[in-house]
Amino acid sequence: MPSQARAGAPAPLSFDWSAPAGQTARADWSAYAKAYDMLSEYNPAYQVLLQDFETFLGTIETPRVIYDVGGGTGNYTEVATRVCPGSEIRVVEPDAGMMGLAQAKLSAHGNVTYFNRALEDVDASGTADLVICVHALYAMPRQEERLGDLRRLLRPGGWLYLIDLGRYMNVAEWRSYLFSHLKREHGLAGALRIFWQGREIGKQNKSILHAQVSGVYWTHTEAEIASSVTAAGFKILRQDSVYRGYSDLLVCRAMRHA
Repeated sequence: MPSQARAGAPAPLSFDWSAPAGQTARADWSAYAKAYDMLSEYNPAYQVLLQDFETFLGTIETPRVIYDVGGGTGNYTEVATRVCPGSEIRVVEPDAGMMGLAQAKLSAHGNVTYFNRALEDVDASGTADLVICVHALYAMPRQEERLGDLRRLLRPGGWLYLIDLGRYMNVAEWRSYLFSHLKREHGLAGALRIFWQGREIGKQNKSILHAQVSGVYWTHTEAEIASSVTAAGFKILRQDSVYRGYSDLLVCRAMRHA
């Protein structure tokens, strides 16, 4: 069952929690991918996360092997290719639509390989110096086991850069936030045009909310995700509430197995 949002965290407005007839309580990631990058470019909260990741990469020794797990359309991989051009980067993404966009975006980079499969189906152990997992863990099955898989990919002392959506996706609140920002930056006509182009995002965010409320997607407090990450064999060096309070960011090192 999903956890309750912590006090002061974003909470959903009045909403019809039942999924439309015949619709499963999961997002259609391929449909989501079509507008994801376009709207993300206009989302200042998303751009802050990308900048944080780039800053983080500048504080560590250049990784030899990087995994981007649930790499989506490749935005974090793109940052890694720019900051760490000598690294071997492996993108793990089970959705073909998302991966197709990533491959097109990163086609000029010969140091990126792709695995169109789920994390648990990746046959690798102890090879990575850095694992990136951004807004993906919550949608995977059995998060405790998947955190174990992330640990399995890393060598002892390797880095985990984890961001995960923890609180309910308040679709109306996000719509208001983004529209206000776009109206200031691009005027009313520009904001309406961008929202129309990215309308699929709103539809899929509603599906994410349905899945969260029904318990299909994981929700958690800051304490709950910290406990799960620690139990999986990581030492947390930094933890922040990010993405306007909806998500948790944890920078961790992989501990040696007992």
